[in-house]
Amino acid sequence: MKKNQIQTEKAPKAVGPYSQAIEFNGIVYVSGVIAIDPLTGTLSGTVEEQTERILTNMKAVLEAAGSSMAKVIKTTVFLNDVNDFAKVNAVYEKHFVMPFPARICVQIARIPLEALIEIDAIAHV
Repeated sequence: MKKNQIQTEKAPKAVGPYSQAIEFNGIVYVSGVIAIDPLTGTLSGTVEEQTERILTNMKAVLEAAGSSMAKVIKTTVFLNDVNDFAKVNAVYEKHFVMPFPARICVQIARIPLEALIEIDAIAHV
């Protein structure tokens, strides 16, 4: 079995030595996504705007892998400030269907490029 690199121009390029996602044996592992606009390469906005951009970028990566948001099994949400939890949930729940993916949500000290939030995902094809 071989791992397959997933890459799309509809999501920002990796900012380091990693892939946007890897598909292996029918499972897609999406790297942590921050709210970089794939057209401009910039990151900005409120936590709600960043969450929306992240999930839009994630959708593009999943579709490039032959998957979708509906096939997400698990996510990890990294917040700069856990007080933004409710704001993130309000956006997050619009992108997923029941049953919602399993999820971990933690506050961390710092996210690359001073982002307010980062999300990764595991999905099936």
